[in-house]
Amino acid sequence: MGELSPKEIGHRLKAFRLGSKYSAEEIAAKIGISRAALYRYEKGDPPKLETLESIADLLGVSLTSLMGVGVEYISSAISFFERMRQNEAESEHLSVMFGLISYLLTTDDFDKYLAIAIREGLPEELRDSEETRKQVAEVLSVLRERKKVYDRRRPGMVNLASATNLEQFLRNGFVGSFDLPDDVLKERKEVARREVEHFISLLEEQPIGLQIGILVDSVPSTHFQIFRQPGHSTLCLSPYKLCDFPNVRLGVGMLTSAPEALELHQKMVTELWAKALKGSRAANYLRKMIKESIS
Repeated sequence: MGELSPKEIGHRLKAFRLGSKYSAEEIAAKIGISRAALYRYEKGDPPKLETLESIADLLGVSLTSLMGVGVEYISSAISFFERMRQNEAESEHLSVMFGLISYLLTTDDFDKYLAIAIREGLPEELRDSEETRKQVAEVLSVLRERKKVYDRRRPGMVNLASATNLEQFLRNGFVGSFDLPDDVLKERKEVARREVEHFISLLEEQPIGLQIGILVDSVPSTHFQIFRQPGHSTLCLSPYKLCDFPNVRLGVGMLTSAPEALELHQKMVTELWAKALKGSRAANYLRKMIKESIS
C-alpha cells in the first residue's frame, strides 16, 4: 500500500494479531519481547526490521503485507474488518459497493441475527464449539466497533446496493442455512423485511452526507469499499458476506492504494451511481419489492 509509517505498520500489526491464534502475551514470548513493547509497536513505536520479520513469520503473513508494500493480503475476517475499522476511523468519505446496504448503516437487530446466521452456516462439528463461539464473538466485536466509529464521526458516504441482493435477502430471510423450521423461516423473513424498511427510511430521510443508490441492473460480484483520507486513499476488496448465508470464514481480502486500482473502482462507482435509483424512486421500488416478497 506504499505506507511505511510506524503508525500504519502498527495498525496492520494489531489487525493481524487479532486475527491470529495467539494472544499478545504468546506473541511477545515467542519472539522474545515484552507484551508492553508489542503494544507500543501497535501504537506506532518503530520496531526493528528483524522484529517485524519474526512477527510476520509467526503470524503467517508476508513482511510486505505487514509493512503495507504493494497489495495487503488478509486471510482472516477479524483482521480484515479491523483494517476496515482503522481506515474508516481516518476517512473523510466512503464509497461502498457491498451487495446489500453497508454494514455501517444496519440496525442493532442486524448484529444479533448476523451472529445466529453465521453459526447456522457452519459445518455441524464446528457450530457449537468454544473456539467457534470465540471467533464469532471477536468478528462481531470488531464489526460493532466499526459501527460505533461511523456513528461518532459520520464521514460522507456513497452506498450502492443491489436490488437483486436485497430481493434475495427478503425472500430467503436472514438465515445461514436452508433447513430451518417454518416458524423460524417466517421470523427471519420478518427480520429481513424490517432491515429493508430501515433502509427505506434512510432513503427518505436523506441524512446529511449520506447518498444511497439502488442498482436494478447487473452489478459487480466483487464487494469493495474506497476510503478517502486526507492526502491518501485506500481500496479494499472483500470476499466476506454479511447478510443471508453469511461468510466470515473463507477468502482472502485485499487492500491497496495503487492509483490504477483506485481510479478504475472510482470510475465504476461514478458510472453505477449515475444509473442508480435514488430518493423516493428507490424507496418506492423497495416498498414494491417487500410487497411482492410476501405475496
